[in-house]
Amino acid sequence: MRRYNIDTVLIWISAVSFTLFGFGCFFSRVMRQEYDRYGLPKFKNLIGFLQILGALGLVIGIQIPWVGQIASIGLAILMLCGVGVRVKIKDTTKQTLPAFVYMVLNAYLAIAIY
Repeated sequence: MRRYNIDTVLIWISAVSFTLFGFGCFFSRVMRQEYDRYGLPKFKNLIGFLQILGALGLVIGIQIPWVGQIASIGLAILMLCGVGVRVKIKDTTKQTLPAFVYMVLNAYLAIAIY
């Protein structure tokens, strides 16, 4: 029972985070500047949409596991790409670490929970 509770908390942490990140892509001036810095301004809205969709999938996955697994795999891949972009533009480890942590978190959710 305890494992389920911890995993549910991890699902909600990821889902809330990606909801905020996703909406930030649409409404945040800082996020617009970041995507310009990444060299990906044309993809900002698509990535935001995928983040919100992934967050929704994680929550639905609490009741329908295969949906959660697909969502967590998608978010892990999205964050793998994010890590790659940050390495390519020579961001610091501190700047790259959040994307790496979310990649590992969602890979864990995909493998261990679903």
